Amino acid sequence: MKGEHIDYCGYSVLPMAIEQNILAAVSVNNSGKIQLANTNPQYNDFTVSCSEDIAIDRDNPKWYYYFLCGVKGIQETFGITCLAGMSCVVDGTIPPSSGLSSSSALVCCSGLITMEANQKSLSKVALAEICAKCERYIGTEGGGMDQSISFLAESGTAKLIEFQPLRATDVKLPDGAVFVISNCCVEMNKAASSHFNIRVVECRIATKMLAQARGLDSGKLLKLAQVQTGLKASLEEMVALVDEVLHPEPYSREEICKLLSITEEQFSADLLSANTQHVEHFKLHQRAKHVYGEAARVLQFKTVCDSERANSIQLLGELMNLSHASCRDLYECSCPELDQLVDICLKSGAVGSRLTGAGWGGCAVSMVPSEKVESFLQAVRDAFYLPDPRRAAMEPQSLFVSKPGGGAAIFLEG
Repeated sequence: MKGEHIDYCGYSVLPMAIEQNILAAVSVNNSGKIQLANTNPQYNDFTVSCSEDIAIDRDNPKWYYYFLCGVKGIQETFGITCLAGMSCVVDGTIPPSSGLSSSSALVCCSGLITMEANQKSLSKVALAEICAKCERYIGTEGGGMDQSISFLAESGTAKLIEFQPLRATDVKLPDGAVFVISNCCVEMNKAASSHFNIRVVECRIATKMLAQARGLDSGKLLKLAQVQTGLKASLEEMVALVDEVLHPEPYSREEICKLLSITEEQFSADLLSANTQHVEHFKLHQRAKHVYGEAARVLQFKTVCDSERANSIQLLGELMNLSHASCRDLYECSCPELDQLVDICLKSGAVGSRLTGAGWGGCAVSMVPSEKVESFLQAVRDAFYLPDPRRAAMEPQSLFVSKPGGGAAIFLEG
């Protein structure tokens, strides 16, 4: 529910799993091959030898490469030289590229399958950590929220997910409201573009700049949370520090190198990722301000839930609205269709609405008073889906009341 784009900066997040899922039917065999098929005919079959090094093509993020991320993660964790043969058929109800963690759910499914097929055993926490790391084989530098909630979710509750060490705490959501998911019908594959990793890089550079400005050893710091820890500052103080140290205008490579006393070669090798080498300008002020503000909203969201105040639903809705505004204006990870959908949701009776997932498309999550759910669904259907033939065709799978459960995830805060 809260915590967009802050897990990879070291901050806690507050997601909830929903009933949509990834399913796989698996036959373990002695074929010496891993054979993958998908019930959706638009996804091609794939076969790989168990004795070969598993190669994952970052430039071509097909569905089976996400599956192979999980396989490779388990193989490397246990040092398995020859994997068990498997025939797998994958099915699922998570809309792809919709911000509901379909890719991470597939990686987690694969990791669990590979562990079982090779007769290994891990705790849920260990599996979540491995799957968070191995999804990076596809090139996305995520932080672990999606994989953690996929394994650690429990029915009927959201979770505060904290990192290093990974741990989850129940967060009871207030009675009297439900969460409705609506897809803006713009697909966004994180690994197929550089948008996501550019934000990771901008936060990494902002970390170095803030640390250096306050006399910390910037060489050892990679995450914005580490700067806060090093300064023993509050999140509010970190927001003020961002305003003081970082200018709102984009930074050039040359300016960053000069301020950090590094060469262009060091900048490219140490701070950029493979698919961000082309970027020339970086919005450090906006990205850092979003992260520290969003991290504060996560804690505020949990505090309101724990307090069980009479106006909890209204307060939580306001936090969701602030989160979307920050994602839209500071992190720039929304899109016009998503902003339109959020506006329609608010006008249709939601007390709060915000993008969920990485953004640049995908879904909004809205907090709706229970007594208004039916009128809300109809109003959103009429205003957003039915006027557009393509959206109208997608509406049955794109607008639904969330039910805590399966392998997909929405982010209430964070």
